[in-house]
Amino acid sequence: MLSTSASAHPEPVADENPTQRMRRLRAELCARAQAFAPALTPAQFFSHDCGLALIDAPLPYCAGKELDLHIAVRRPSPQPERKGVVAHRLGAREPARWTAKGLPIEHPARMWRQVASTWALDDLIAVGDFLVHPRNGLLTIEELRAEVDNAGDVRGILRRALEEIRSGAESPRETALRLAITRAGLPEPELNWDLHDARGRFIARLDLAYPRYRVAPEYDGRQHAEGDQFVKDADRWDAIGAQDWNLVRVLGHHLHPDPQPAVDKVANALLAAGWRPGRR
Repeated sequence: MLSTSASAHPEPVADENPTQRMRRLRAELCARAQAFAPALTPAQFFSHDCGLALIDAPLPYCAGKELDLHIAVRRPSPQPERKGVVAHRLGAREPARWTAKGLPIEHPARMWRQVASTWALDDLIAVGDFLVHPRNGLLTIEELRAEVDNAGDVRGILRRALEEIRSGAESPRETALRLAITRAGLPEPELNWDLHDARGRFIARLDLAYPRYRVAPEYDGRQHAEGDQFVKDADRWDAIGAQDWNLVRVLGHHLHPDPQPAVDKVANALLAAGWRPGRR
């Protein structure tokens, strides 16, 4: 029998920042999925937010004490009747089952479409960036587009997301920064651009880069603020600066809740380097 003890609803951890909290909730959800898996029938699988969590895709921030466990089947199989889960009876369709962490999940492109009923546009773009990143080896933008073409886009939000999904973004914060600056009318940056010196030696991989202007916007998360990582980052900043590049460090308070400070920092760096509105 599955336990529904207090351990299923752990108390919040003191002094967590939002990123740490979401990592904890994701880990707890994956543990609950592992515990629930023996109760699945052959027709059932994890879907929606839960399936995306199992492939380590970025999830939107939530205010609840836990993330939902989503279990699905496809018609004509009967609706799952499970306590403590969000059950789905999906339309009849050819199976496209995947496995993550040893558990059955829906195809990632289908899960991306499933969460479009509740997720915001930028969250769909962030998870789309994750799904199509070559490092993750999951999907292509063409496969996401094919899913929309084949199965529909009820809110019209997925086609909007496809316009701004890019291959190469390595974190949701990178995506958020890119969206803020491009929507403000600044040119689109290169993603994860390798910087080399005049002799061809690798210096750094730049999250976002404007090679023409030698400007590199970069989101600097709180995890980089102390210890060995800070020392490594400081050396990296110096090495980038030595190549006559302007590294524009954007912190969390520059981007949220209002991204205008981040936009201003990047715009000022580009203007100082010779960019003018209307240029690429």
